[in-house]
Amino acid sequence: MTDTTHTQPIPPGRAARQRSPEIRFAADALGGLRRDLFHDAFAYRPLPPTEPGGRFTRRGSERLREYGAWAPHVAVAALAGLSAFAALVSTYSGGLFGLLCGLLAGAPVLLTLVRPVGAFWVSLAANTVTLFLDGGSSGESPWLPGGFLAHLAVVTVVAMRTRPRTAAWMWLLTAVYGFFAYGLFDWSDDFGHGSDLGPMLFLAGVTLLTVSVRQTLKQARREVSVHQTVTAHERSRRTLLEERTTIARELHDVVAHHMSVVAIQAEAAPYRVENPPPELEKAFATIRENAVAALTELRRVLGVVRAQDYEAPDAPQPTLADLDALLANVRDAGLEVTKTVTGAVRELPQGVELSAYRIVQEALSNTLRHAPGADARVEIGYVLGGLGLRVVNGAPPAPGLVKPSPGAGHGITGMRERVSMLNGEMTASPTAEGGYEVAVFLPVPAAAPTEGEA
Repeated sequence: MTDTTHTQPIPPGRAARQRSPEIRFAADALGGLRRDLFHDAFAYRPLPPTEPGGRFTRRGSERLREYGAWAPHVAVAALAGLSAFAALVSTYSGGLFGLLCGLLAGAPVLLTLVRPVGAFWVSLAANTVTLFLDGGSSGESPWLPGGFLAHLAVVTVVAMRTRPRTAAWMWLLTAVYGFFAYGLFDWSDDFGHGSDLGPMLFLAGVTLLTVSVRQTLKQARREVSVHQTVTAHERSRRTLLEERTTIARELHDVVAHHMSVVAIQAEAAPYRVENPPPELEKAFATIRENAVAALTELRRVLGVVRAQDYEAPDAPQPTLADLDALLANVRDAGLEVTKTVTGAVRELPQGVELSAYRIVQEALSNTLRHAPGADARVEIGYVLGGLGLRVVNGAPPAPGLVKPSPGAGHGITGMRERVSMLNGEMTASPTAEGGYEVAVFLPVPAAAPTEGEA
């Protein structure tokens, strides 16, 4: 038996595109170098003032905070002046040559304020010109004292204004430039004599590493802050949608019950009257048909908010008449709560009764969670235009032992949604005694007087 292996030729264009991982890594690295230090190197990118609330703008008077926004610019200008002074003092010939060296040392530092990447290349070029004009008279290479300080300041400022990868490329290019510049402008016989390349690479490495770590941590904190903000917004939005779904379910049950009662009464009404006229029978039939149609449409529209495994409760929805049972349950949980009712107690629309019960229930639950050991007071006021609710709790006996709840704020969101649904008003705020107060007013339209009462 002979095994035959068939090889399919690779198209020439595809063979050229297939590269080893090492070549791809090198190509990606060179591409990063080109994007970071070559592409639009001299683009105009001015350093903006410090944002309000920063290190230099959070304290002091208004004028001091206004000036503090320009503190980074003043610091860069001071570094430029210090570099120019060091270059001027370190030159032995003085005169015009000293002024030129000071200008070549300070100009790249100032350039970092408007063209940061270009300032790096200008710093290397200015140092080369300074070495050429110095002619080895200072005995130091490849940086003179002023150029040493200027280049260190330039790479630091550029690293603070760019990404950490740019800092690594600047350190590597500084090392390559230092070796070539030392070979070109060193007039001594002993390699390493009078060289400041080692101190430059060490100080630049430590400075750039510190700046890069700081930039990375700052970016990580910024991303975490953004993520937490988005998470809190999504959690609040999800809580709001869940509360609306719950309200829609409860409204469906309430309205469906009343529409069913209307349909049944309209169907049974003609049989309660002996020999009803045809017009009355037709009117009741129309009422029943409209009620059944409305009930069908209601179930079709609001039925979409029910989960597949949701089952309507067998027990009727709670009302303010069931509030005593709720308070007894809360007292069993360890909360001392009292109830005060003012005004003439009367039957309210079922939606108002249900929402009022849920609001009191949620307010007391918040008290149990956020103020354990405190007492609470529930006040219910029946007024002419609606229903007033007030739930206030005292300060917890040991505030330091209260742990923050992961769902903090979501109960308030649900209560506000219920109040907004009924066109009511609500306030929720801490009290002067250290407790918390929830005050709600739910408007109830006055019932139309009957013909006998008019």
